[in-house]
Amino acid sequence: MNLTLLDKLVNAVLYEGYILYPYRPSVKNRQRWTFGGLYPRAYSEAQTGSDAWAMQTECVVQGDEQSALEVRVRFLHLVNRLVGQFQQPRQQLSEGVEPPYRLVDSLQVGERLAQTWQEAVEREVAADKLQLESLLRQPWRGDFTFAGGRRCEPLEYPESGIVGMFVREQETINGLLEVAAERAEGNLFKVRVRIENCTELPRSTENSRDNALMRCLVSTHTILNMTGGEFVSSLDPPPQAQDLVATCQNMGAWPVLVGANGERDTLLSSPIILYDYPQIAAESPGELFDNTEIDEILSLRILTLTDEEKRTAAALDDRVRSLLVRTEALDRGQMLGLHGTVRGLRPVPQGELS
Repeated sequence: MNLTLLDKLVNAVLYEGYILYPYRPSVKNRQRWTFGGLYPRAYSEAQTGSDAWAMQTECVVQGDEQSALEVRVRFLHLVNRLVGQFQQPRQQLSEGVEPPYRLVDSLQVGERLAQTWQEAVEREVAADKLQLESLLRQPWRGDFTFAGGRRCEPLEYPESGIVGMFVREQETINGLLEVAAERAEGNLFKVRVRIENCTELPRSTENSRDNALMRCLVSTHTILNMTGGEFVSSLDPPPQAQDLVATCQNMGAWPVLVGANGERDTLLSSPIILYDYPQIAAESPGELFDNTEIDEILSLRILTLTDEEKRTAAALDDRVRSLLVRTEALDRGQMLGLHGTVRGLRPVPQGELS
């Protein structure tokens, strides 16, 4: 398996919808994080299940009892980045002591623009060397916890001292990963991977999306790797596996083969509908996050932003800043490459022409 290719695919899924054009705080960007969200169960049930609290992948594998699985679940853990402004500049901050401040949307600190924003930290939960023989006897279960916290970063104006601070807040997340297998017939087995958000939600906030989102597993997806066997395509299974594949129940997940055409040792189960062996187009200069548009149109729109709009966007975080720099550096040949590319030609029988 080409790990570089896999990383690019996974990151494209992980950060889909991370930020939307016009890439700065706006009405459009108040509803980010729309793919693969697993919310606390209490919130999900309060919304009558419209927002999921669990994700399930079922797929068919071909192998024997000694075949082994490696399962990795990846998601984003959100961080609220607040901006606090002091009434008077300070020369220093005492360790562990937060001076009085007022929350503001943004604060100009010298040439730096500090803005309130929602950041994300990548998380991963893994289960290694799970033999089918063991999974047939009983499912493998693993609880996981990622602790929350609060930390401050001073915002210092060179001449005046510390005029404010970033306050980053993160809630604790608890979850469960379960991997199970059942024998079908011959050398075919069905594998199930289930992820649950087990985070407790204060009863008073069960209907608050903002509070639930801070305890959410965002952009959740699963990567499965197999040794001593291979995965069966869920989209185009061979005749002997079609009936078994049809019984697979996938919840919020879309499992596809990844790697070079014909490789069957790795499966990506994504919250976004893909096809077997998806690829990042060679012509794409990099992540644009908002894939509701094709690269060419979105790149052209980015180039029409005013200098002030670009400055505001660049101040959000390094990913947006890199996107702007990369887009502005595109030359004429790269832009033409985004317009369209012929991947291959094939003859069409005369009867198919109309």
